[in-house]
Amino acid sequence: MTGAQDFERVLDSSDKNVASFEHQEISFLKRAQHFLHSTPAAVPLIVLVLAIIIFGIAIGGRFFSSYTLTLILQQIAIVGILGAAQTLVILTAGIDLSIGVIMVISAVIMGNFAITYGIPTPIAVILGMLVGGVCGLLNGFLVAYMKLPPFIVTLGTWNIVMATNFIYSANETIRDADVDAQAPLLHFFALSFKVGNAVLTLGVIAMVLLVLGLWYVLNHTAWGRHVYAVGDDPEAAKLSGIQTKRVLLTVYAISGVIAAFAAWVSIGRNGSISPSSAVTDFNLQAITATVIGGISLFGGRGSILGTLFGAMIVGVVSMGLNMLGADPQWKVLLTGVLIIAAVAIDQWIRKVSV
Repeated sequence: MTGAQDFERVLDSSDKNVASFEHQEISFLKRAQHFLHSTPAAVPLIVLVLAIIIFGIAIGGRFFSSYTLTLILQQIAIVGILGAAQTLVILTAGIDLSIGVIMVISAVIMGNFAITYGIPTPIAVILGMLVGGVCGLLNGFLVAYMKLPPFIVTLGTWNIVMATNFIYSANETIRDADVDAQAPLLHFFALSFKVGNAVLTLGVIAMVLLVLGLWYVLNHTAWGRHVYAVGDDPEAAKLSGIQTKRVLLTVYAISGVIAAFAAWVSIGRNGSISPSSAVTDFNLQAITATVIGGISLFGGRGSILGTLFGAMIVGVVSMGLNMLGADPQWKVLLTGVLIIAAVAIDQWIRKVSV
């Protein structure tokens, strides 16, 4: 009993102050850094709004007309869809240099099967989608199972698919009139409708719905969380039970299918089907929209909504400079500045978790 009393006496004389941590005021810059880290689409959205305001002031009311703004959306529809495909790959810390030529060869397949071979157009469209999916699966297999670098793999398949496109098509263009006469379904996404004074095409609607659908999948499904996890830290993802190889395979396959879908939209946009469009820098345009949209090239961070905003930024800058009568090279220069700035901001934002 005496021992217990001695113990209580010691406790009574002990320090009763509770440990506390010094409260440090968080600066505005730190708050902004935390906000941008948690809301990756905020930066491209802010840049987009600023670009619209600046060109609106410089050009006047013409720039804010519904015709101009909807024309911008029509011009970025193909790049926006390809950017969505590229986003999936970059989120896994990869890159796909072949999506542009996958789009072109898918369009060539659709056109030749529907018009040259007389196969029903819906079947021709499905075959084109399958070709895109197979190309994506090849990329995914080489990256996930053969452990080859995505850049090297897709650089190789870019050359293979482009050469196959020219060999198969003999570089023969399928004319707009022939598509209209024999396979009008291929022009489906060229159909337009009015909302007030604005003219929207089904291609624009398809782009927006695709981005919104992928945003939901990436943010509200297990597969979407696995994509982010694989891009952030593949070893940790593997240890947590995620089948990283299967995730990579499906990402590249879906990317190929989306590129083939962009092919269908591009036929509606362009009218004719030209194999020579394979030399167009669709890959760079898609990567540009993705990077400017805040998708981290290091993987695991970014919002696909940002990719849509990134494509719109490029569209706004291009349209604004055209309306001002500026030299086209200014668009190239500003695009380069935006890319470097986007990567620099991404590096700064990533430091919030260090």
